[in-house]
Amino acid sequence: MKKNVAALALLFSLCAAGPVLADDGHGGGKGLFIDRDVDTFAVLPQGVINPEGITANPANGDIYVSTFSAPFKLLRYNRHGRLLGELDFGQPLLGLEFRNGKVYICNVGNFVGAPSKIQRVNADLTNLEDVAIMPSVGAPAPNFAVGNPDGSTDFITFGDNASVPNALVFDSKGTLYISDSFQGAVFKIANVAGCNVATCTVNTLSHDGQLATVGFPPFGANGLAFNTDESVLYVANTGDDRVLQINPATGAVSSFSESLNGADGLVFDKSSGLLWVCTNQADEVVALNSAGKVVAKLGEFRGINKDGTPDGLLFPASPVIVGKEIFVTNLAIALTAAVGDEPEEDVKLWTVSKMRLPH
Repeated sequence: MKKNVAALALLFSLCAAGPVLADDGHGGGKGLFIDRDVDTFAVLPQGVINPEGITANPANGDIYVSTFSAPFKLLRYNRHGRLLGELDFGQPLLGLEFRNGKVYICNVGNFVGAPSKIQRVNADLTNLEDVAIMPSVGAPAPNFAVGNPDGSTDFITFGDNASVPNALVFDSKGTLYISDSFQGAVFKIANVAGCNVATCTVNTLSHDGQLATVGFPPFGANGLAFNTDESVLYVANTGDDRVLQINPATGAVSSFSESLNGADGLVFDKSSGLLWVCTNQADEVVALNSAGKVVAKLGEFRGINKDGTPDGLLFPASPVIVGKEIFVTNLAIALTAAVGDEPEEDVKLWTVSKMRLPH
């Protein structure tokens, strides 16, 4: 009897600690961890749609969410999902990043005939200011060569596209990195906290055909994340279903992981050494080990609830880790011209989800 009680106690302690990852990426196991449980963290206010960017204040756990479609808003929630405030914008918003009491924002003004820019605002959503106007560098060089297995080569010429700043990440020195999905580029602003729209200099880290796409969804360079020692900058290419890696010193681009259906937002978990990827066309979030192998899958789409909210994940766009949980925006945007072919068409209320991380 005592042995049974001890065994039960051990079982309960493991359950309380959360799901256990079978493969830690260091050769400790070959299993694939799967957990489909998804909780709703917050339901957006009526009429506020298509949440895209997300970030968190590490001091108190507040969650910030941006919206891609009108009415364009930046929403602030407390750690328990209560809406604390909102700020209105006139342009679509994408990625967010929190740094030193400020929320940095990707503003895609080019979609509505205005300049695209990076902005920032205080944690309490006061004192909005422009940080930098994003440059127009055009498409990557024409005749981008892609080799085929039969030895032939395809040559791609990308269109001269709008400036679409999509995702943000800081390095430890305070340099801000910005992906541009339509221009196929990654930019950077050194010491961004100490400059403003009049003094910030936007430099090009990489402008490469691998960061553009002719695929679907039609977004190239997207989510950004650094590895632990910042020797690698990971970049999702959504339309090409891959995660790339950039050498931050040289800007050289190479493949890291392939066949990730709609690779979107990224977040690197330093505690586990895993890179988490929102796969927006697979409606799940997957973890990659240091070799680029999928070792865990979280979440799934289970349909539309009676109140019009997604049950689970639907077009998961951006992640942020707070403690032992990962929070994800459900963009749930219909992208095709056809009617009746996408569950996103049936969404009436949009959500932010949360899931427990394995360890």
